Amino acid sequence: MIPSSNTYQTALTAHRCATQLVAESARLPASFELLHSFALWAVTDPDPSDPVLSSTSAPPFEPISVGVVRKYLAAVQAWHIAQGWPPPLDETGHNRINWSLRGLENLQGGRRKAIRPPVTRAMLVALRSSLNLADPFDACIWAQACCAFFGMMRFGEVSVSSRGAFSPSKHLTRKDASFSTDLLGNRYGRLDLPSAKTAKPGEVQSVYLNIQGDLCPLAALNNLAHVVPALSDDPLFSWRDKHGNIRPMVKARALGRINSILQAWGWGTTFGHSFRIGGASFFLAKKVEPEIVRLAGRWKSLAYETYIRAFEQISSQHLANLAS
Repeated sequence: MIPSSNTYQTALTAHRCATQLVAESARLPASFELLHSFALWAVTDPDPSDPVLSSTSAPPFEPISVGVVRKYLAAVQAWHIAQGWPPPLDETGHNRINWSLRGLENLQGGRRKAIRPPVTRAMLVALRSSLNLADPFDACIWAQACCAFFGMMRFGEVSVSSRGAFSPSKHLTRKDASFSTDLLGNRYGRLDLPSAKTAKPGEVQSVYLNIQGDLCPLAALNNLAHVVPALSDDPLFSWRDKHGNIRPMVKARALGRINSILQAWGWGTTFGHSFRIGGASFFLAKKVEPEIVRLAGRWKSLAYETYIRAFEQISSQHLANLAS
């Protein structure tokens, strides 16, 4: 229903249509009533009784902002026109949905999303000790975790939304990973993202990975290549099933495995972006210049100002014992 690059929300919306028995014919062209219902559902807090949320196959849901809902509606409008259908919303329909969204904003006031906890170095240590790095599935999980943390990557950049969603033009393949040495002779890894959230169409963004001791992402990638040999156009983060078939790692399965381990260690569950947050927090705690963190994490502004929401994890490195 929603032709957005955000396949996470697209899958949820399609699932919602299926569970509520919305016929295919009612989805394109979409009616005002369907779009209005979706807009209100997406921006409000999730209801545990919602069939989408009670499904074990659906990824965890977080409400999205009013601004994002408006972007989705604009994408729906463009999709209808591109398919030769009339726009699903006229000016009156847009106004009515906007009135409802403004009302929700007023009711919610200044409420913000719950802060996502960052993944920490201790959590990575627990993951490594709990995973079997000789197992194809676990070897892939470990490579994802290391690269997402130390590369400050979105988890969607190291995974796919579904097995059939993998595309070499959008997702990392084996040939997109390379190793070299810098001017000081230190080894590093580079992942060339063919598509990224903040990249222009056709623009490649590079993620740089460095040696990190026992939690080294370079070692994790080398281990993955050894345990799961694959062709250059195969998914970088992939595993082999019992039949020997290469399978891209699906985000929901990866996070399910990671969260089950973190729960067993008493940390509860987390979200994919927690690796990105955790990596940035880790580097800042080690007194890496914020501008370096910004560049490495591919942020448009300083990470301190725009992204770090767990300052308690790093405050002591900057503020403690200054009076002694």
